[in-house]
Amino acid sequence: MPSSSAPAGAQPEQRSARVPDADAGRRFDAVLAGLFPEFSRSRLAEWIKSGDALLDGAQVRPRDPVRGGEEVTLAVVLDTQTEAEPEDIALTILHEDRDVFVIDKPAGLVVHPGAGNPDGTLVNALLFRDPKLAALPRAGIVHRLDKDTSGVMVVARTLQAHAALVEQLSARAVHRQYLAIVVGALVSGGTANAAIDRHPRDRLRMAARDDGRDAVTHYRLRERFRAHTALECRLETGRTHQIRVHMAHLKHPIVGDPLYGGSLRLPRAASEELIAALRAFKRQALHAETLEFIHPLSGEPLRCSAPVPPDMQELMRLLREDSAAQAGRR
Repeated sequence: MPSSSAPAGAQPEQRSARVPDADAGRRFDAVLAGLFPEFSRSRLAEWIKSGDALLDGAQVRPRDPVRGGEEVTLAVVLDTQTEAEPEDIALTILHEDRDVFVIDKPAGLVVHPGAGNPDGTLVNALLFRDPKLAALPRAGIVHRLDKDTSGVMVVARTLQAHAALVEQLSARAVHRQYLAIVVGALVSGGTANAAIDRHPRDRLRMAARDDGRDAVTHYRLRERFRAHTALECRLETGRTHQIRVHMAHLKHPIVGDPLYGGSLRLPRAASEELIAALRAFKRQALHAETLEFIHPLSGEPLRCSAPVPPDMQELMRLLREDSAAQAGRR
């Protein structure tokens, strides 16, 4: 007898559909995705495995073919955001329609409520702006940024948009471009291809590990300073702390990174103003600059960019002045 994967106390919502005769011979998982497009393929796969997706009342394998005409039933329980309370927190909206929000997340804003951050998060702000998001997994958030990383995020406003965006992320079809200021004057761009997983001793950190999950970051020079570089980084995968881990792995950690940056490194003969700025920069100098994806309803490409935040602009100005001053002394 199949056992539901629903959380204790949650009441599954029963849904059903009839397999079209034209689908005879197709795999069950493919047919299921066509019948219930509002759910992601990964979520449907979990329900098949747990026995919450049945074919004529029986549990079958994802690859099993259908005959056509069978009844498909789902016992749907979503990990909805019911505990967080709406809060009137200002958000910068870059794009808004009935299917998605695209926001410019400021540095310092936590995305999800959790231990030590029960409120004052992006989720609280989103629920205030659209209470219906409480019915979606993670209040519609399909990807995240670290607390102290600023920039563009997309949020789904419907189940169908959520499923479509999750599929695009899984297929690596979302263009995610970041600006990072790193230690060291790089001479060229490149690709960081190092698998990532939890650090073996420090559970708060990630690490480049041979036994980790594949992770690929492409980077190119945006602006080269005397002892630092502004990099344009593009994510091919989306692992936790990916750019931060990869840059540290390449021995060019992101300026101000409290987890991966190591000890403060100051350029020789730097101005007092630059030294003070580097000492005071207490967050990773990382900004999600551009996000491009296919709109889940219209099918048209949507590209949104967030301006570089003032603290990173000021740091780059000082690094630029430092490079010019040192060049003038030669």
